[in-house]
Amino acid sequence: MTPYETQLKELLTPVIETAGFELVRLRMTGSKQKTLQIMAERPDGTMSAEDCAELSRAMSQVLEESDPIEDAYTLEVSSPGIDRPLTRLKDFERWEGFAAKIELTQAVENQKRFRGHLAGIEDDNVCFDIEGEDDTALIPFSLIASAKLLMTDELIAESLRRSKTALKEGDAEWEPNRDGPRTNKI
Repeated sequence: MTPYETQLKELLTPVIETAGFELVRLRMTGSKQKTLQIMAERPDGTMSAEDCAELSRAMSQVLEESDPIEDAYTLEVSSPGIDRPLTRLKDFERWEGFAAKIELTQAVENQKRFRGHLAGIEDDNVCFDIEGEDDTALIPFSLIASAKLLMTDELIAESLRRSKTALKEGDAEWEPNRDGPRTNKI
């Protein structure tokens, strides 16, 4: 995360949390046409189109008042989607057993990219069953540059199961997003 993104994260995280959401990822992209991408979800992992719009309105007000972004930009608020990025230590625990790919900030045994299955967390380490290896690797969370779930039949089935659970627990308007993250662009 760049210093500029860190500044935006510090500004927007309280707004996101007050609105009842958790920040999954914040990114500023583009040089000529800037886009502020916010990926968020409720604590139960759900995020509806209405939630995206609600969060977008809350952040827009703060962004307009503080004006931290020079020039014109687009605010894009979305859910993490099914093949979501894994950005927080709790994401690796929540999705234990599912296929993922991990890229490290530095090479370990001449390799930076790994595929395998999430095996939970241990202290500040991600437990990862790397394809072709017998032992579970302990990867320090601080060495992970990026990680995301891989689209599999098992992941799709689990996402559908979790969406049905959310519907039963009272979020009757929420529907699973089978085509990727939900987005509300402003």
